[in-house]
Amino acid sequence: MNPSLTYGQALVHAARGRSLPAAEARLLLQHVTGSTAAQVIAHPGRPLGPVDRLRFESLVERRAHGEPIAYLLGWREFYGRRFIVGPEVLIPRPETEGLVDAALARMPAGEPLEIADLGTGSGCVAITLALERPQARVLAIDASGDALALARRNAEALDCRLDLAENDWLSGMDERRFDLVVANPPYIAAADPHLAQGDLRFEPRHALTPGDDGLGALHAIILQAVRALRPGGWLLLEHGHDQADAVRAALAARGYSDVFTERDLAGLERISGARRPRRARTRRSA
Repeated sequence: MNPSLTYGQALVHAARGRSLPAAEARLLLQHVTGSTAAQVIAHPGRPLGPVDRLRFESLVERRAHGEPIAYLLGWREFYGRRFIVGPEVLIPRPETEGLVDAALARMPAGEPLEIADLGTGSGCVAITLALERPQARVLAIDASGDALALARRNAEALDCRLDLAENDWLSGMDERRFDLVVANPPYIAAADPHLAQGDLRFEPRHALTPGDDGLGALHAIILQAVRALRPGGWLLLEHGHDQADAVRAALAARGYSDVFTERDLAGLERISGARRPRRARTRRSA
């Protein structure tokens, strides 16, 4: 890259020389210069300083080799808020906003509900629920200390009251009872070729796949949550587009009621859930 470039020339180089989409190149330039989108567009002749030029060049090369734009920028928007992200957590995705929508629909405003978010990662789901329903008490759980540290940073940046716990799903939490449990667990099958494609190549593998057919974590959560939920409490799960039948069957087999599945904006079955029955089942006498 030429040692002295303008904003406009730098964007042209990124788009033509490294085949980056114009929107991505502009985001990277905004990131290194601290400029707004309007400033970048309105001042194509503004000189790009040598330090910013080197930083921009480095980010362009990394993006050209497939590194996720969210990791390069250090943030991703979710439910209208900006969340800090890094390679220790999954990148928040629009599909997961459907999990939040399903949860909010079952969280009456003004009630002090107890909520658990399993495998919280960046904390985007837990924090969003806590901010949208400030009367609720939300516990963000993750087995990764690094993920919890990032979730804590996000909670502080967004001025959100959030409890955090390093734990393997709900195991060992025999004294806690929740009105709602939500989870976006690893659910990709170990042999799925998508794991070697796109952004997934750079995201933490343990947060993408539990191994085998991808259903292991979902089954574990379904088993544990039926004991951790209060009678009538909801369990909501994000899963793969082809796993809804298996998830519904697992919920029914464990005695949950009101089993349902919702589709995402692409029409794919993505969120399933059910309630812990308010009363235990009883056998009828012969």
